Amino acid sequence: MGLLTREFEKVPCTVEVSHKFESLHAHVRFDDGSVIHPGDEVKVHGAEIMAPFGEIVVEQREATIVRASWLERQWTRLTGDLEVMELCEFSFSEEVTL
Repeated sequence: MGLLTREFEKVPCTVEVSHKFESLHAHVRFDDGSVIHPGDEVKVHGAEIMAPFGEIVVEQREATIVRASWLERQWTRLTGDLEVMELCEFSFSEEVTL
């Protein structure tokens, strides 16, 4: 990994999309054990996956991991804490305010 250069990796992955009342989610698992680090980007290839209500769809795909350069990784670590703090400004409750 260079100071300003990015590396690209093609990896096999499993995509799980759930559209159930109990769980609405989409997860990607890298089948070769690859790990994502701060600043990395992931693009899963293929058509959009749509799960009908009440079902879970699991598909094998290929993904491209774009590894962040050393400088991008350091910047992400430096500014990431500030972005998380922005989320702390919001609260969620069941009460309706007028």
